[in-house]
Amino acid sequence: MSKSSVQRVAVPITSVAVVAGMMLIGSPAGAAPATTTYKNSCQASAVLTVHKVADTSMTVDAPATVAPGETFTYRIQPGGASYPDSESGASTTNVSRLKVDYEIPANATFVSAAVVGTGINLDNVAPSVLRVDDSGNVSGSGNIIRLSGGNQTIANGPSSSANSEGGIRAPKLKKDLNGNGTGGDSWFRLPAVDVTVVAGAPGVITPKVRTVGSAASYNNDANYYTFLPRATFWGSTQWAPTKCTPRDAQGSALNAGAGALATITVTTPGPVIVDSTTTLSAPATAKTGTAVDLTATVAPAGATGTVDFKDGATVLGTAPVNAGVATLNHTFTTNGSHSITAVYSGDATNRTSTSAASTVEVSTDPVIVDSTTTLSAPATAKTGTAVDLTATVAPAGATGTVDFKDGATVLGTAPVNAGVATLNHTFTTNGSHSITAVYSGDATNRTSTSAASNVEVSTDPVIVDSTTTLNVPATAKTGTAVDLTATVAPAGATGTVDFKDGATVLGTAPVNAGVATLSHTFTSNGSHSITAVYSGDATNRTSTSAASNVEVSTDPVIVDSTTTLNVPATAKTGTAVDLTATVAPAGATGTVDFKDGATVLGTAPVNAGVATLSHTFTSNGSHSITAVYSGDATNRTSTSAASNVEVSTDPVIVDSTTTLNVPATAKTGTAVDLTATVAPAGATGTVDFKDGATVLGTAPVNAGVATLNHTFTTNGSHSITAVYSGDATNRTSTSAASTVEVSTDPVIVDSTTTLNAPATAKTGTAVDLTATVAPAGASGTVDFKDGATVLGTAPVNAGVATLNHTFTTNGSHSITAVYSGDATNRTSTSAASTVEVSTDPVIVDTTTTLNVPATAKTGAAVDLTATVAPAGASGTVDFKDGATVLGTAPVNAGVATLNHTFTSNGSHSITAVYSGDATNRTSTSAASTVEVSTDVVVADTTTTLNVPGAATTGDSVELFALVAGNDSTPAEGGTVQFSIDGSNVGGAIAVTGGSAKLDHVFAAGSHSVGAVYSGTTTFNGSTATAASIVVTDPAPVELTTVTTLTAPATATKGAAVNLSASVKTEAGDPVTSGTVTFMDGTTAIGTAVNVVNGQATLSYPFALTGDRHITAVYSGASGLKESTSVASTVTVSAGSTNPGGTGSLSWLGNIFGS
Repeated sequence: MSKSSVQRVAVPITSVAVVAGMMLIGSPAGAAPATTTYKNSCQASAVLTVHKVADTSMTVDAPATVAPGETFTYRIQPGGASYPDSESGASTTNVSRLKVDYEIPANATFVSAAVVGTGINLDNVAPSVLRVDDSGNVSGSGNIIRLSGGNQTIANGPSSSANSEGGIRAPKLKKDLNGNGTGGDSWFRLPAVDVTVVAGAPGVITPKVRTVGSAASYNNDANYYTFLPRATFWGSTQWAPTKCTPRDAQGSALNAGAGALATITVTTPGPVIVDSTTTLSAPATAKTGTAVDLTATVAPAGATGTVDFKDGATVLGTAPVNAGVATLNHTFTTNGSHSITAVYSGDATNRTSTSAASTVEVSTDPVIVDSTTTLSAPATAKTGTAVDLTATVAPAGATGTVDFKDGATVLGTAPVNAGVATLNHTFTTNGSHSITAVYSGDATNRTSTSAASNVEVSTDPVIVDSTTTLNVPATAKTGTAVDLTATVAPAGATGTVDFKDGATVLGTAPVNAGVATLSHTFTSNGSHSITAVYSGDATNRTSTSAASNVEVSTDPVIVDSTTTLNVPATAKTGTAVDLTATVAPAGATGTVDFKDGATVLGTAPVNAGVATLSHTFTSNGSHSITAVYSGDATNRTSTSAASNVEVSTDPVIVDSTTTLNVPATAKTGTAVDLTATVAPAGATGTVDFKDGATVLGTAPVNAGVATLNHTFTTNGSHSITAVYSGDATNRTSTSAASTVEVSTDPVIVDSTTTLNAPATAKTGTAVDLTATVAPAGASGTVDFKDGATVLGTAPVNAGVATLNHTFTTNGSHSITAVYSGDATNRTSTSAASTVEVSTDPVIVDTTTTLNVPATAKTGAAVDLTATVAPAGASGTVDFKDGATVLGTAPVNAGVATLNHTFTSNGSHSITAVYSGDATNRTSTSAASTVEVSTDVVVADTTTTLNVPGAATTGDSVELFALVAGNDSTPAEGGTVQFSIDGSNVGGAIAVTGGSAKLDHVFAAGSHSVGAVYSGTTTFNGSTATAASIVVTDPAPVELTTVTTLTAPATATKGAAVNLSASVKTEAGDPVTSGTVTFMDGTTAIGTAVNVVNGQATLSYPFALTGDRHITAVYSGASGLKESTSVASTVTVSAGSTNPGGTGSLSWLGNIFGS
């Protein structure tokens, strides 16, 4: 350190001086330290008062940028200072009570602060850092970070003194900062402080020394840097308490030292870049000259970009990523083993990744691969009763046959269709049978054998374990009926269930379709432990459910609620958007406050568990929205999780996805439809349909769909993609490729046949056997077979063939349907279905479903309707109110209806009991509650808006509101008031047949349409969920602009120069709107400058030396295109530099007196 820059005095009054350019070893931040050079003005008070100005500087090491909410640390480093051995007859002793105060920066939440090291040449009290208030007292809410020795200062603290040593002390050692002797000056340095904070909203965070409030005043106890020099003069001790502020002179304003010592930018949250994974799917084998698909799946699913498919180091081709998938249709031209990888390019939010290698064996001859066979057989079977044995063969396209074997005995052989073979087999001997499935192989698949499965065969019924699951409400009101429901597995179980409260049986209910329901009214308050005990039946053992508690109370039962918020991720300033809260339980009422931070944006009522607020944001930025539910008589209040809405004045542009739908095959010269679906649904613009790189044609997007009718003229495999153009609010996107095989000859494809046959039939009674053949346009015939016997043949019409057949023998019949194929569809065989044929009537289980109104008026008739399955059931249904039969109705076409008038108010628990008939067992519906009241029953309604997603200015748009009751009955009467962007339009429109219509012409922009139904004496009012419509003007003609940059050839670092841009149209007319951003390479410098009369000028001091490549970028404006100037080079030199003072001491005069 240069001695020439050191001034010696009896006592030091320099500020905390930082050695410029000092490296902060082990600092927390990655950016280069920032040094601020400035002057301190100090006052030392003793016998005389002395004022002195000294050069000093501060160095801060901090990250250049942080994210909102990020916890980070910055370091601020006081540097070296010195004082002389003696001066003017006074001999210095030491400097103590050293203190530096820093402000906790705005836009940051303080977490902690820590001293880094111990400093140099200090003693007495170890340096520490405290959080203090404006009076210097330790406080958890203070705004000051204090570096001191135990808060021992000259003033502004609880341990202050102006005439005694204390705190941090710099003793007279006559050494420099490296420990070398100086012969006179004593050097010292205070330690650095690490400050940890949490970043606030987007903007800046600026570390500063303390200058807030009275600390900004000259010679104030709260000044940021204070200390206490001690000296002896003629044997007498002298003290000189000193206070310093950053200013150029005693009467001057605060200087740069009081400003930002560093600027930490809190960035607007950008895209989060995450790792991606790429998975390759390639066939194990391929034939030379035959195209195969290479498919890469990229995670996360929303990834975009491209995938390079590589054979070793050779790129076979590149495919776009759509919906996380990229597919390349590739033809190998050489035999041998090919090692294929998929290399994902990455995108704005996903890093690049490479798949594991997959080997494709390419051969001119047919490629024969391994197969696997999986067997599915029942664990048990009854002697003499047919069961299905099913084998699944992979790969899925395998053909051939499967032998089903019991040990070494072949039970039968079944063909493989669509990878599946099924044998319907009847075991004739009891015992354990070890079954395997042996696949024959085919031209391209080797043979394989399944693992063995054991089937236990018995003459007696096979009895299996059952499980019973109980479903009861968590709470109930004394005297009000609730449903107790038990589900029994297996699903075909019959019998009954006892519902028990502890050891008391509450009631018994039959099991129908695996479910038993008891409508029960609790009569006593308290906690009731409910179980369901299944009786078992001929083939199912008894079982008991786990216990469930029902809390019963005379008072309303108040339960917890949950509120879920749904808001858009983005919104445009001044354009209304819907904020929607869903409250559970679904029957909750009350209101929801929608809040932006602590500010209530508005309140909406809860209808059918949903509350919606149409809100217009008026300020840009990130808005943290919550929904606070008020609660009601039976539901507690709850608050949703916060969701962020990014609000911007500019249009919000979102990603789009394009999905392509094309036929798998086409005939040369015959037109086919190529269809692309674009999401979001309201997207406009166009879609280019491409065959490889060739555009086949362009189609407009209407209601999210674009269709091109195209005729292929060449045979072969065509790889088709759909490229969406994008529009003002949607980015461009490309579909995954789809292959269309084009041929002059008919294209023959695989078919599938599905059989539908009744489970039972009566000997001598005709039943329908129906086969459905896909593709839907298939023609030809279907043979219906009983084992190997053809029962009959039926033609295929519209993809369906039906045979009306009469079975003449009792027993189990294994029926298949064999499709003949036609000119374009291959033959196929259905899976086998078993029909049990019997001379006696076949009696089957039934299910009865009850439909009743939720409410009724005393003395007014309502319909009670029961639907009985199977549909052909006959007999009668008893409608019961608890145990009382209200009436009996016949079953016609599976439906029975009783027109009934309730005569008493209250809650009525209704069931429907089906009588059964010759072929159908009895069954009972679940209970339904009808609330009966003398007052008029007013039904809730739902109002739904039907509004197009897009329109053009000047066009009349039809707005429909559809109003329906809870039972979907159209409302009659009342009116609908339509609103646009929160303002009523068109007056009240009468509701007729559940509908109201308004014709409206919109102005350009995004609009929110609302509809409110008034209600009537029998229908409650309701509010529709708002619908959005985007209205656009015809695209304006944009003029080309020319931007010309004027910049000096040279500049000096830190000295401002003028950068000027001239913006004109091609015709030479000055531009009068838009902005110009000046760029240093790819970095914007300064802020965007408004264009006035074709000119924009920026005064800018360059901070970096060397050649700076400057361009001017014009933003464009309405009717004007963007443009960028030719680059100009500005050579920036360092110029003259002043390294600043070392913080050493300067003359004060004899401040101690004589």
